[in-house]
Amino acid sequence: MAEPKKRLTSTRSGKRRSHISPKKFILNQCPKCKSPIIAHRVCKTCGYYKNVDVLKLAEKERAKDERRKAKEAEVPTKSRDSDRSVGKKGESK
Repeated sequence: MAEPKKRLTSTRSGKRRSHISPKKFILNQCPKCKSPIIAHRVCKTCGYYKNVDVLKLAEKERAKDERRKAKEAEVPTKSRDSDRSVGKKGESK
């Protein structure tokens, strides 16, 4: 492998690494809900990007509510005790 001929000074290393530092995000306002968002990103609160509903959050929330309501409306068919009363190969105990 190649070896460096001389040691790099801290100044030279620092100049090379000057662009590595974390950058500040510029916050803009979402045109739909007016919440602060990072430029060129989808809004996390409403799911819109350039006035288009990209994430369709309202539809997903509605579908989630419908699934929850359907699950709550289900009536249990059998209790677990009735299943245990049957022995091997369908024989009753």
